[in-house]
Amino acid sequence: MNIRGPWLWLGVFLFCGMALSQTPPAPGVQSPGRALRAEGDIPGAIAAFEKRYAEDPRDRRNLLDFAGALSINRRLDDCFKYLNLAVELEPTLEPLTDPDLVTAREDKRWAEFEDMLVSAYNAKADSPIMDVAFAKGLWKLMAWDQAYFLEVGIAGRKTGMKSSVAEAVWMLKFLIQKQNQRELEALLANRSWPRIGQVGRDAAMAAYLIVMHSNDGLQKKYLAVIKTICEAGELPWMRYANIFDRSRFNDNEPQRFGTHTRYNERTKTAELYPLEDESKVDEWRKEISLPPLAEFLKTQGIAYSPKKK
Repeated sequence: MNIRGPWLWLGVFLFCGMALSQTPPAPGVQSPGRALRAEGDIPGAIAAFEKRYAEDPRDRRNLLDFAGALSINRRLDDCFKYLNLAVELEPTLEPLTDPDLVTAREDKRWAEFEDMLVSAYNAKADSPIMDVAFAKGLWKLMAWDQAYFLEVGIAGRKTGMKSSVAEAVWMLKFLIQKQNQRELEALLANRSWPRIGQVGRDAAMAAYLIVMHSNDGLQKKYLAVIKTICEAGELPWMRYANIFDRSRFNDNEPQRFGTHTRYNERTKTAELYPLEDESKVDEWRKEISLPPLAEFLKTQGIAYSPKKK
């Protein structure tokens, strides 16, 4: 398994913004419970969520966060209690891709909860989920794909990214990715690539993320399909650029579009992963409606001055 070291992968994962569900809010925005959860203090987070629930039982965001923390803490009776309360307020599909609920997913009550939620959602949605069975498999993959990204960050901040703790969490992430890749391939064996109108936006994105996070050539295998999806307007072209460059990254080859960085252990900063042709990068980016590389990198806090042609 080619994992190429946590420092290099840290830059790639964070720069590409793949940790979608577990990306914490900006400082000063998150609730006390979310702030504690982001630091791994689950008992403290549960206490904060419980306090907020007493103040406002109809705070749906708090109910979902509360359920997630209870799932991590394996208090599953209470977890399902607050999940059901949240669904009664608004039946969104968010719990089905929540990485904090992967423990609850292993409980026998999950299937009944999922069926109830999808039924309630489809009864109200303008665009209901058409292929529920396919979507269920993809929601599961999304939840597991996003699981433990926060823990990677916590381990890095508290023990250092080269500690045994961080290495162990990274290895867990890579093992999960391998399993997800096998399950996605099994799902796609007799189906075409999932479309939004078929399984919904989150489930369709799950397939992309599993391929994006693979190390076994899946990017190249599905690159043409993903290009077609972008042409249909179901994914932004940045997603195509990301996965094209990731395929190059995994093969130790220079990237084309400049979407990947790596962490420089010496300077303690992110730096641009090598480019295929610096003189052509902006031309290639323009072809798929992306801004110039210097402009893009500026938004990421990285200074870049292209060499003159």
